[in-house]
Amino acid sequence: MAVGSFEFGLSANALNAWAVWILPFVAAVVIPGVAKFSKKATNGVAVAFALASAISATTLLPLALGNNEIHNQIPWISSIGLKAGVLADPLAALMSNVVAWVSFLIFVYSTGYMKGDKDITRFWFWMAFFVGSMQLIVLSDNFLQLFFGWEGVGLASYALVGFWYKDKKKDHVGIEGRRVLGLVDYYSPTHSGIKAFIMTKVGDIMMLAGMFLIFAFAGTFGFRELTENTAWATTMSAQHLLIPAAVLLFGGAIGKSAQFPLNEWLLEAMTGPTAVSALIHAATMVKAGVFLVARLAPLFFALAAIGINMDQFFEVVAWVGAITAFLLATQGMVHPEIKKVLAYSTGSQIGYMMMALGVAGLSRQFVDGYTAGFFHLISHAMFKASLFMAAGSLLHIVGSRFMTDMGGLRKYMKKTYAFMWAAGLGLMGAPFITTGFWSKDAIFAAVYESGNTWALPIFVLALITAVMTTFYTTRMIGMVFFGNKSKHVEEMEKEGYHIHEASPSMWIPYGILAVLTIGIGVVGLAFEHQIHDIFTEYLASAFGIKSDMANVAKESQSVLGGFLEGVNPVALVSSLSAFAIGFGLGYIFYIGRFVDSTKFVNSNIFFYAIHKFFLNRWYLNALIYWGFVVAPLYFARGVYRYFENIVIEGFNLVPEKTMAGGARIMQATQTGISQSYLYVFGAGILIVVLLLLI
Repeated sequence: MAVGSFEFGLSANALNAWAVWILPFVAAVVIPGVAKFSKKATNGVAVAFALASAISATTLLPLALGNNEIHNQIPWISSIGLKAGVLADPLAALMSNVVAWVSFLIFVYSTGYMKGDKDITRFWFWMAFFVGSMQLIVLSDNFLQLFFGWEGVGLASYALVGFWYKDKKKDHVGIEGRRVLGLVDYYSPTHSGIKAFIMTKVGDIMMLAGMFLIFAFAGTFGFRELTENTAWATTMSAQHLLIPAAVLLFGGAIGKSAQFPLNEWLLEAMTGPTAVSALIHAATMVKAGVFLVARLAPLFFALAAIGINMDQFFEVVAWVGAITAFLLATQGMVHPEIKKVLAYSTGSQIGYMMMALGVAGLSRQFVDGYTAGFFHLISHAMFKASLFMAAGSLLHIVGSRFMTDMGGLRKYMKKTYAFMWAAGLGLMGAPFITTGFWSKDAIFAAVYESGNTWALPIFVLALITAVMTTFYTTRMIGMVFFGNKSKHVEEMEKEGYHIHEASPSMWIPYGILAVLTIGIGVVGLAFEHQIHDIFTEYLASAFGIKSDMANVAKESQSVLGGFLEGVNPVALVSSLSAFAIGFGLGYIFYIGRFVDSTKFVNSNIFFYAIHKFFLNRWYLNALIYWGFVVAPLYFARGVYRYFENIVIEGFNLVPEKTMAGGARIMQATQTGISQSYLYVFGAGILIVVLLLLI
């Protein structure tokens, strides 16, 4: 059925759409029961349900390819006329497949990574619960239902970041004893879980406020209903409330996707098992914010047709993305912990996606930026999940999270070495053979061609970020696999431990994603054009957003020829230049080792200061702690010590002393002598008589 149609009955396709998010929840319920009989069996149950969910998601792909959708609803909250439903349109169909298949591969990887862990049941429960919640976000047809999934992924993230809650030193992140602005930069799993929960809740509260603000005017949470009748938007715009509501909704995306200024929680989230980092904090949950913007952006852009200008909203999205991409890339260049480098990279690359979606709304060709942002989401999910799982294998084998404790491992872990190169080249955007190149090039082109006032500065930030991305990825591979073995590895070998390749259950999943990064990259331009065509039809039929690609393709073809038809020459040269510069610098310092990076940094006060500034996270993390944790605690202690103890407790003494004094007076009147009581009684009667006579 065409976009905009509706299904009342539970057809096979509709049932599959519901099954995509219900099956993982069923797994979460079943797994604890299975564990009563066999903990090992929980592996098979989790993987089987993940596969079933992925197959269900695959059945939705023909819908995306044919510009069709499933919109199926059931009764939910009758008092406000709200129904629960699934909306499997082309956007949701593609996204659900990314989530489902990456999740399945990470579940397979987890069977090896978590082998022997005594809390495996708890691990599988939260992993399955997370996948169900994430798919609920993707397939929900209304804000309120989506928000249930939104909170579900946040809860699962909290539980899995703090999974190793005994807080052993090996499970911390940061360098023990290191301080920034007087505060310890070393975090335990429980602390990190609480930090992630609280920081994302800031965004969640903003999102909730935006949702109910729109509901107050529209009387509905439904995405299709909001699109079909936009009178609510006209009213809100007239009262200058529409853009604030849109920005509040974006606040939820900022929190979940770790964008500036709510980005600091993601680095500490690396205390969780690496399988968690790969699934939640690289490939899926942190993309929830990108998906939310992708769900809402066409609606906000289409409002221009009725005279509502949403440029301010899209400018906020574009600049938050650009600043985050640049900010986190600078930090990724200097950190010694491999998972932290990948975490910085994740936030930075999500910044690229936000940048593309923001620029889309500021451009005449909305579909270009929209396609670029979503294509990069797909591309990033593959190579970053692969890199995280490969990093987990390294941690498993070497027993350290620091790249300085590795070195020279390519001789011992040849498969992991090859797959990290393949996935790493995707992150770098290696020309013509990786998905990362085409998706990043599409973002460059969308920014450059947008014609917006902010196009040039955002383009420059994107280009500089690309150089840094290539540099820190080359640095990571160089530090881990090249050079001499570290003292840590030598000591392990002296103790009789031999460095070896990870088990097949671990390297096969990240190997598949690495191969796909290259395989799809080879036909990347055609793949991008396919996504572009899908979204062109989808946006036109669902939102009335037209795209005029004929002239753009014609102009590009005249410059580049048939093979690169539709590719912007400026964006292409920029992509190639960024890769060449970043890889060249990384090769000089960390692969060829022509220059000692440590000596280079320490040889110049300027380079030393910049290195320290980036290593200290621009001091933003420390300032957040001072402003929102340390200072409020000092203030609270001061209030307790000087106000509560002195003023409040002093005031409380007044009624206490008054009551005590009154009690003593009353006590003095109670003599226990009958004559005294008779005397007082007689005196009382006499006084009453005298008063009556007067």
